[in-house]
Amino acid sequence: QVQLVESGGGLVQPGGSLRLSCVASGINLENYHIGWFRQTPGKEREGVSCVFSSDGSTYYADSVQGRFSISRDKTKNAVYLQMNSQKPEDTAVYYCAADRGAVITTAQTMCLMTKIVNYDMDYWGKGTPVTVSS
Repeated sequence: QVQLVESGGGLVQPGGSLRLSCVASGINLENYHIGWFRQTPGKEREGVSCVFSSDGSTYYADSVQGRFSISRDKTKNAVYLQMNSQKPEDTAVYYCAADRGAVITTAQTMCLMTKIVNYDMDYWGKGTPVTVSS
C-alpha cells in the first residue's frame, strides 16, 4: 500500500519558519516527480514547489520564490519543504504529491497539473495544516 505522510505543520508567527516533511512508503520517490501543494477553503489546490525527477530541477511559485526551499533525502525516501519568512497568506493545508505521468515534462509542469481538469496525481498525502498568525 502506497502512503505519503506529511508532518511538520503548525502555528507560526509572521516572519517565522517551518519545515514540512513528506515520507513515502510503498514507492521509491526517486522514480517520481514530486511536489508540495497547498489549499485554502474555497480555492483550488495550487503548486508551491516541485521537483522533476529526471534531472532534479526545481520550480517555485512566484509567491514563495526566495522564501521556500524543496529538498529530497533519498536515504529516507522523503521530501521536505523549508518555509522561511512566512506570511499570513501562506496559511493553508499543505499536501505532497508524487506522479510519473508522461505529460509532466518539467518541474513547473508538475506544479501546474492541479489546474488541469480531470488530471489525477498518482499519489497524494492527506495534508498538514499551516497557520501563519500573530
